[in-house]
This record gives sequence, C-alpha cells and structure tokens, in this order.
Amino acid sequence: MEKDLGNYRRSYERFELLIKDVPENPMELFQKWFYEVDKHFSEHENNAMTVSTIGLDGFPKNRVVLLKKYTYEGFIFYTNYKSEKGQAIEKNPNVCLSFFWHSTEQQIIIKGKVEKVADNLSDDYFESRPRGSQLGAMVSNQSEIVVSRDMLESRLLDLEKQLEGKEIERPGFWGGYIVKPIQIEFWQGRPNRLHDRVRYTLQSDCNWKIDRLSP
Repeated sequence: MEKDLGNYRRSYERFELLIKDVPENPMELFQKWFYEVDKHFSEHENNAMTVSTIGLDGFPKNRVVLLKKYTYEGFIFYTNYKSEKGQAIEKNPNVCLSFFWHSTEQQIIIKGKVEKVADNLSDDYFESRPRGSQLGAMVSNQSEIVVSRDMLESRLLDLEKQLEGKEIERPGFWGGYIVKPIQIEFWQGRPNRLHDRVRYTLQSDCNWKIDRLSP
C-alpha cells in the first residue's frame, strides 16, 4: 500500500503572533485564544486536547481527552485512575498536552507535571455528569481487555437495575487530574511556513520567560 501525500498543502494566513502583543502570563493568552475559537467555531469540540504520557513499557502514547476546566494553576481533565494513562501518570507525572484548532490555524503545546485534584472537585464534577455517563464510568475497567461489547452492555443494564432510584456516588478509581504547566508554546500558522512560535518557560521565581522560536 502506498499513498503520496506530498501535494497536501495549505497556506496559513489568518492571524499573526508577535511577542510585543502577548501578556506576561501564558494562561491569559490561552484564555484569549480559547475564547476566540469557541466564539466563532462553537460547533467544534474545541476543548479536545491530546494528552501524551510515557507508558509502563517506556513508549510515549497520545490520546485525546476533553479539557473540563482551566485556571491560573493549570488544566483539568477526568479519567479512570486505573486506566493505562492513569498508571503511566502514577509512574511518571511529566506529561504533554496539545491543542490544534485548524479553524484558526493555531496550536498550543503544554509541558507540565500532573497530580490528582482534590476529592471534592472530582465529586462535584462526577455529580454534574449525565446519569448514563456516571454508570458508564463505573462499568468500564478502562484499558483492560473485554470479551465483547455485549458484556459491557449487560453490565450496564445490571447496574442500572441495581441503582435504580438511587444516587450514584463517584467510584474511588475515577477522578480528576490537573496539569500544572512549566512550559507553554503558542503556534500560529503563517504564510510560507514561517510560522509564529512563542514559548513561555516558568522560572524559579514563578515568573514566565518569553522567547520567540524559529519555525
């Protein structure tokens, strides 16, 4: 099988990113970019982000999850703590997040250290989820081999009957992580592949060093 993709080309010409225009704190720029892309392209799942971890086998692995909250402190998502990504995080808390918004020709790449959020935050978010999603989180032994989809659906039906009319509590193996950034790079597509790249690096005094990178 062979497919030549060499003629797949697109000229990026929407916006520019200049150091003179960026704030001192990268979270403020993240908020600005996210607000703009979500305002004009709200039909897209703009909170989808790639989480990269180093697995127990030593290989990096990427997967897409949904960002559920961001603050000055970092980026929060939720998952099964016993999943493949959860086990990888437990062994090595250094992770990378990335966003790509093709509609605005922008990327954001975030290096950081991840830790669990407080239990009450995980409880609050779990309670806000649709009941079906709550049950699904309890039924799935995420990342483990499953014999068939029929088995999953049978488990779900059994659990629905068991918990009918009852409040569903968050299982202890499911909850949130916060990625606290140490470096954030903002990438803006530009013509002739001379893209704008601005990198923020956290310093020991908790201020951010700002550099422009060659494309």
